[in-house]
Amino acid sequence: MKKYPKIVQCDSRGQIVIPKDIRQDLKIDEGTGFWMYSVTNEGILLKKIDVLPLDENEDVLKEIKTKADKLKIKKSNISDSVKKYRKTKEGNLEVI
Repeated sequence: MKKYPKIVQCDSRGQIVIPKDIRQDLKIDEGTGFWMYSVTNEGILLKKIDVLPLDENEDVLKEIKTKADKLKIKKSNISDSVKKYRKTKEGNLEVI
């Protein structure tokens, strides 16, 4: 584990900024998710969530399609989103 001698401050909304060099080292991009843990009286621990390729999430897709009506999602929209996802170079859904 690298220790970075950086001081960051929390703003009025509880947000902090992860310094650019740390984001680059850890490949943290906009939209990256984190698990957050409270470490007793020491502070917090953030663990980056690795996003699995869509093909590895087929079970999740099947469940979404099964519950589409309840979620008020058209099954055709799910299929269209999957097709768009697979067409992108990086495998990221485009923001529409």
